[in-house]
Amino acid sequence: MNCPYCKHPDSRVVDTRAAEDGATIRRRRECPACGRRFTTYEVIEKLPLMVVKHDGRREPFKREKILQGLIRSCQKRNISMERLNALVNEVEREIRNTMVQEVPSSDIGELVMKKLKTFDGVAYIRFASVYRKFDDIGNFLEELKDLQQTKEQEEKKR
Repeated sequence: MNCPYCKHPDSRVVDTRAAEDGATIRRRRECPACGRRFTTYEVIEKLPLMVVKHDGRREPFKREKILQGLIRSCQKRNISMERLNALVNEVEREIRNTMVQEVPSSDIGELVMKKLKTFDGVAYIRFASVYRKFDDIGNFLEELKDLQQTKEQEEKKR
């Protein structure tokens, strides 16, 4: 790493820390020639990720779309933006860990629903009602029964 002050071609790493939930590495460096310190940031290069829509169109993955859906489903719930961002980070990390460059939108929706089911039951039902396009009360009731069974199974495990 070249020193930004004297342009010496080498520097010594003094301190290394993770930043932005581990997505960036912050390094404090010192130049052996002039003795000045400076900071560098290393960002993990992400593969471009495309979302394949139901009609076959492809568009770039946008975490903001997931966050907006979660905000709508968690409206008037006592859930902080910090927790919602953490949930979006989990979803994005799982998708990127598959190492595929094209992911069906249905896979993303199912993953979000799986996470929401244990995160907040009301938000899960709200999200599911839009995502699964409930067209009658029967669909809604089936989803509620499934959620109740999942909750009971979790309570038995404890």
